Amino acid sequence: MNHQRILAVAKREWREIYRDRLFLSLAFVFPITMMLAFAYGLSLDVEDIPIAVLDQDRSELSREYIHRFTDSRYFNFLGYLNHPDEIDELLTTQRIRAAIVIPDHFQSNLQEGRPAPVQHLLDGTFTTRARTTKGYMIAITRAFEKDVVIDFLSQRLGVSPQQVTEQLAPIKVQVRYLYNQAVESSQSLPPRLIVLVLLVASPFLTVVGIVREKENGSIYNMYASNTSREEYLIGKLMPYASIAAINALLLWAIAVWVFQAPFKGSAVLFISATLLYVLCTTVIGLVISVFVRTQVAGVLITAILTIVGGMLYSGVLTPVSMLSEDNQLVCHLLPAMYYTEIVDGVFLRNVGLTVLWPNLLVLAAYTVLLLIVGYAKFTKRPKT
Repeated sequence: MNHQRILAVAKREWREIYRDRLFLSLAFVFPITMMLAFAYGLSLDVEDIPIAVLDQDRSELSREYIHRFTDSRYFNFLGYLNHPDEIDELLTTQRIRAAIVIPDHFQSNLQEGRPAPVQHLLDGTFTTRARTTKGYMIAITRAFEKDVVIDFLSQRLGVSPQQVTEQLAPIKVQVRYLYNQAVESSQSLPPRLIVLVLLVASPFLTVVGIVREKENGSIYNMYASNTSREEYLIGKLMPYASIAAINALLLWAIAVWVFQAPFKGSAVLFISATLLYVLCTTVIGLVISVFVRTQVAGVLITAILTIVGGMLYSGVLTPVSMLSEDNQLVCHLLPAMYYTEIVDGVFLRNVGLTVLWPNLLVLAAYTVLLLIVGYAKFTKRPKT
């Protein structure tokens, strides 16, 4: 293997990239734009849920119950309703996502120790959001219910509310969120988007760069030269891997400086894992390029494989543990999931090499396997 020929191929590719100013601009603009669009436009937090209330009791306790929702950051109170028919209209037009119906005698039933039914109506169009909203409403109702029972027993028994609380709830639960104390997706989503953006952008650049030579016929110069397959492939991949590495650095800066994502782990570990992942995603583009002859076909196949794989089977948007067994198997067959775990570990949990070395090993194995496939399928004999 001649290093001079490798550098010659790499320099030639750099000149081609620099000559095509539109391609050069997209090589850096597309990943950054994608990062900003997803980070600003996509939120996994369920907050400011529009809600309306039909209060048929209009008592002191019913207003107190409603205030538990209006004072919460999870709900956006849009006002009181006067008739039950208004609820269907508002839910149908999606002006509200939830409604509360408080019937007559709500306060009197509570004060006399009788059940006081309350109806919660939820828009189930988005199932995940609806389940989260249901959890919020149940939690707020249970807290209000507990306070009402404490006040009722305190008055009946003639003891302080604190004594009643100690008798009713002897177990004191203290919840502490680790790694993301604010429980906000702005802390965890931007770092994970690095996984998705690199998975999509890096193969795109490689596919377009290699297949372009097939379309314009310049690849025949390589067929006629004494450059070996490995020399051509290494030289061809070097510029695109370098561009992807620069993009990874820019995406890290955006995640840390623009979105204030915490970076708690080892910079050396993150850089090593990122370079390995960049090489892996670049080689994915190489493998796709050897099977297609046109840029359109290459772009379509790359989009299907990377976007679907990145969105559904990487753990970026949905935890792998929440997927079905079949989907979890697919996740473990793709490299993005392993890099996602590395990003989470380095950014949020301050996990080191002793925990993440299996992920690095899988990424290395995946890269070697793809290189073998690309090398085996690439031939210096033109196909007719």
